[in-house]
Amino acid sequence: MSSSRSTEDREWDVLGGHGDDPRPGRARRTERRPALWRTPFSGYYYREVGYALSGLPVAIAGFAASIVMFCFGLGTFVTVLGLPVLGALTGLARGFGRLERARVRNMLALDVPGPAPVRQVRPGNWGAITARLADGAGWKAVLYQVVMFPWAIFSFTVTLVFLVLGWALTLYPLYHWIFRAYTPWNGYRLFDFEDSDGIRHVYEIQAPWQIAALSLLGVLLVFLTTQLVRGLTNVNRAAAQGLLGR
Repeated sequence: MSSSRSTEDREWDVLGGHGDDPRPGRARRTERRPALWRTPFSGYYYREVGYALSGLPVAIAGFAASIVMFCFGLGTFVTVLGLPVLGALTGLARGFGRLERARVRNMLALDVPGPAPVRQVRPGNWGAITARLADGAGWKAVLYQVVMFPWAIFSFTVTLVFLVLGWALTLYPLYHWIFRAYTPWNGYRLFDFEDSDGIRHVYEIQAPWQIAALSLLGVLLVFLTTQLVRGLTNVNRAAAQGLLGR
């Protein structure tokens, strides 16, 4: 084994990897978060952004599958059909758990060792079903799909709004001319209304100091967004460790 491998990689081998996961490809486990002034321009930050934005479709799929299978299994629990459905639910949730641990590993630079494989005590199909039903890690993975769904919606919305708003304000000096060239406005119009006396109030961003102030506000938002996204993804890190790990 190459001596250039990191200490974290060697510790990973000692721990035995992800339990029910195969040994994954090389991940960014040793990557350090860049300094604050470099964060908005770093791949580390945009992988966190990518995690928050891509998490919504994954969460929708996991939540929908978990709720449908749980309701169907619970509704048919009095029949023989309900137990295999609930057993399949824990297996499916483990699959989503493996996907989520891979996303956390590659996009959030955090390794979460997966749970041990399901231990089947009794032989045969019934033994496999009862083992799945008694799989605590599988039910924790189901819980993860349910409780993290609203968080995925919140993270997606907040990340997208602040990311777009921050860069749109920062880069305003570059496209300020568009308003005067292609619209009746002299600059970005913040408000336009008439008061009760019929006096019209219009405020447009057009003076050099106004443009500079708006751009500066955008820069502050860009740096604020890096910390905001970090906080949002820290919740995902904690949830993955608590519900999807060993």
